[in-house]
Amino acid sequence: MRLAFYGAAGEVTGSCTLVETGEVRFLVDCGMFQGGSEARQKNVRALDFGFDVRSLDFVLLTHAHIDHSGLLPRLAMLGYRGPIYATQASVDLLEVLLPDAAHIQEKEIEWQLRHRHRRGFGERGVPAPLYTVAQAQSALRLLNPVRYGEWLRPADTVAVRFRDAGHILGSASLEIALEDGGRKRRLVFSGDLGMPGRPVLPDPEPAPAEADVLLIESTYGDRLHRSLADTEDEIVAAFERTRAAGGNLVIPAFAVGRTQEMIYMLADLVRRKRLHPLKIYVDSPMADMATRITLAHRELLDPETRELIAWQRQHPDKVSIEFVADVERSKALNAIRSGAVIVSASGMCEAGRIKYHLRENLPRSECTVLIAGFQAAGTLGRRLVDGVRLVRIFGETVPVRARIYTVGGLSAHADRDALLGWLRGFRKPPGRTFVVHGEAGASASFAAAIGSELGWPEVHLPQAGERVTL
Repeated sequence: MRLAFYGAAGEVTGSCTLVETGEVRFLVDCGMFQGGSEARQKNVRALDFGFDVRSLDFVLLTHAHIDHSGLLPRLAMLGYRGPIYATQASVDLLEVLLPDAAHIQEKEIEWQLRHRHRRGFGERGVPAPLYTVAQAQSALRLLNPVRYGEWLRPADTVAVRFRDAGHILGSASLEIALEDGGRKRRLVFSGDLGMPGRPVLPDPEPAPAEADVLLIESTYGDRLHRSLADTEDEIVAAFERTRAAGGNLVIPAFAVGRTQEMIYMLADLVRRKRLHPLKIYVDSPMADMATRITLAHRELLDPETRELIAWQRQHPDKVSIEFVADVERSKALNAIRSGAVIVSASGMCEAGRIKYHLRENLPRSECTVLIAGFQAAGTLGRRLVDGVRLVRIFGETVPVRARIYTVGGLSAHADRDALLGWLRGFRKPPGRTFVVHGEAGASASFAAAIGSELGWPEVHLPQAGERVTL
């Protein structure tokens, strides 16, 4: 059996692992690299995948986030016609996310062309999109929904079980039983694991009892999250400061997962009278659709969230939520100078409507930007977290006078202790453990913790493009 690491090795994004035996060949995830201009070049280099995609038997998808799913349309463009297996909730989300990812690419390139034409330059040097909306929609036809907990047989020698990972709606860890030349092997992919005790989704299911090979994520493998109580205090402080100053509060948030969690958190704080009644503008058509999908899968939500949804509907005067759809209404939000709470995508501030709201509000010292999610190296969000005083948005230099709050306790990823707790679910150490999906320092720190705290041997840090025979 062989593994090849085509992404999320030594970095967080671009998850893509090829598994090969003498009988079968399949991918686990097929994600886009994210994080500024360098990520764009990585996506361009990844476009041929380094192997014949038509030889793949199937694809397994852990969840719908673009850094795990975003190159699936490219896979189909290159000739892959096999099934892509994912949970039903992930399939529903992908019907929104993949066309939206293509739309963002098309609009960004359209903007670049207009910008070059205004300056008297031609179209040379402007890249084509990784894929178009039509190509993304075509790839959706390959999706096959599966249920949590049921064994799937995508090939004669392979059985797969999807287990709830508690990260975003529909997210899964994968337990894979396969035969390799008559030898039985068990692979486990953690996928992205959620943080226990957080709102909206149940805690991650425990790890399987055993594995010959394990791939474990390490996004926050080198740190602990703040407690939920401390996080609430930070959010309240940010709101009180902004309210007293008479400004707006802008929250960059991923349309899937983080937006719904933020709505929950704010509504719950109002319900408990820790915040004044709020008017929340969710300026993201995709977040609107993702929220509708979330509400359509209430069986996947935790009981506290279902209770809060009922309370909010009974008290619209306490928490008013407007999902902003059309562009003109989105532009009109920038005329609001005080009292607005604007939640908008993208979560790393790299694309989408959030850039317009940052351009308008960052120069205003009375305003606040609340960063509540992971910011990859090279992104605008990361630069704001790092304290830069000037940024460029749509080619303009924008001063950063607004207060930047970084709230660490709302992460959809498990922290170091939660990851170690999940690993303790194995009855014995896996034969080989690969630490993936983390920046180099975080992965190295977590690999050391696995060795020192769990006593596991054979913990490996794969490099991008590395191939391992097992």
